[in-house]
Formats: sequence, C-alpha cells, structure tokens
Amino acid sequence: MSKVFVALAVSVDGYITGRDPGAGRGLGDATMLFDWYFDGDTPSRVFDGFKLSEPSARVFDAVAGRVGATLAGRNTYDDSGWINGGTPHPAAPLVVLTHRPITELPERQTLVTTGIEDAVAAAKDVAGGKDVGLMGGGVTTAALAAGLVDEVILHQIPILLGGGRPFFQSLPEHVRLELVEAVPAPGVTHLHYKVVR
Repeated sequence: MSKVFVALAVSVDGYITGRDPGAGRGLGDATMLFDWYFDGDTPSRVFDGFKLSEPSARVFDAVAGRVGATLAGRNTYDDSGWINGGTPHPAAPLVVLTHRPITELPERQTLVTTGIEDAVAAAKDVAGGKDVGLMGGGVTTAALAAGLVDEVILHQIPILLGGGRPFFQSLPEHVRLELVEAVPAPGVTHLHYKVVR
C-alpha cells in the first residue's frame, strides 16, 4: 500500500527557501540548502548529475527510489518552474494542488483543485503502487492536518537562514513523530520520522 511522505531540505530554523522565492527567482537565496546534492563523490542511482557523500547517497537514493508520484502545491510549482514542463522526479508524474488555473498543463502533470484529500488520492492513483512524495510547506501542512502523512524526512542543513518560506505552517493540533533513523553526513543530517497515529 502506498505511503505518503515528505522529504525536504530544511535549515535549522525551519526554512525551505531563502528570502524572496518566486517564479523566475527559484527558491530565493538559499542554494546552500542543496549543496549536499553535489559535494560528494558517490553518484545518485536515481538522479543524474547528483554526486553525494556516501551516507547521503544511501539515504537519498532509498527515499527517491520509493517515489511513484510527487504532489506539490502551487507556490512550489511556480517557484520551481515546472509550469514550463518536467517534474521534480525523473521517473514520477507530478500532481499539482491549486485553486488558481493553469492554462496549459505539461505532460506527466495532473491538476487537482478540490482539496488535499483528492490530491493525495490522485497522486496514489498515478503512483503505480509506489509511494507519494509531498513537496512544499502548504501541501505538507494540509496533509498533516488531514492525517494523510505517514513519514517526515528532514534533510537538515546546519545553517540559520533567518527568513524565507517556513517548512511547516500552523497546524490545528500537535502531530507526534517517532524517530526512525538519524544519519549524519557532510553538510547535512538526515532525520527520518514516522508519524504516530
């Protein structure tokens, strides 16, 4: 059965972008959140061009290999430039949750406008029995609030950004997590949590 998880790079103070993210500006001035993708000598088996440290490659490829579909919110979609085509995962389709129209949807992308439950269901439908990876703070928060998330994976970068778009938005109640694994690596600590129900 498909699981729903989020795995994002995040600063110690909880930001997933730098200041002033947006269309044409990407994720703002926080490129250091992604240095660990390229600062090693172990090629990723899933993403061409990624050369990670050995512990990061092991964690990254295990997670990336599970993805059958990605679900992103509109801000993440726009900031990342996927409106021009492509998806965040080389082999997985993208589902976009938005209330704003997208005039022309590129290939391998699906639009959902009716809420997080329908978006997660659509992502599971196209995931081919594999897992659904969430992208973006808004989608992740909505899915957590709806009780739809099974795992939270933080690739925590040892930096305080002091501003940007926060990973988590306000939740209606506490969400308890249980640590499954912590893997220190050069420039990043990989923290894998199970959502306790």
